[in-house]
Amino acid sequence: MQTIIELVKQDLLRIQALEHVRALTLPDCYIAAGFVRNLVWDHLHNKVVPTKLNDVDVIYFDSSETDPDKYLAYEKVLSSAMPSLNWQVRNQAIMHKRNGDPQYLNSLDAMRYWPEKETAVAIRLLDKHRFECITAFGFDSLFRAQISYNPKRQRAVFEQRVNAKGWLITWPNLKPTF
Repeated sequence: MQTIIELVKQDLLRIQALEHVRALTLPDCYIAAGFVRNLVWDHLHNKVVPTKLNDVDVIYFDSSETDPDKYLAYEKVLSSAMPSLNWQVRNQAIMHKRNGDPQYLNSLDAMRYWPEKETAVAIRLLDKHRFECITAFGFDSLFRAQISYNPKRQRAVFEQRVNAKGWLITWPNLKPTF
């Protein structure tokens, strides 16, 4: 976890993104998935230039939020602040309905249902100098350059994502567990 925080601290784009997300003051809010995962895989592959982010996944958990489209307002705020990023903001308190899962308890619980275990990692900026990094499955496989199937999802979804996203081309030392 500390290695992730140190890597993030060296990345001005990620620091700025975390600051803007913190300013939203959303409950149980993190930037997740490729924002963290790609940074670690780049580090393990000794990449000098970070891999471009396809999107920036912001997750939060607000069971009192009744408007299912509220995320659009958050995306607009973030896009205004950092228009070069493709922001994807989702309230995990309602995502179980779309995914056909049992109701999630919080953001960490929601990540337990993501197709790849190493994607289920997130970080947030608590204040100017403190970060919190969480993971649903631990950090070990992420730092071993693995990409592991989560049995809570269909294997075909996992395989399709690995292939469609070109992860094994971008990071050729990854070890998929199909």
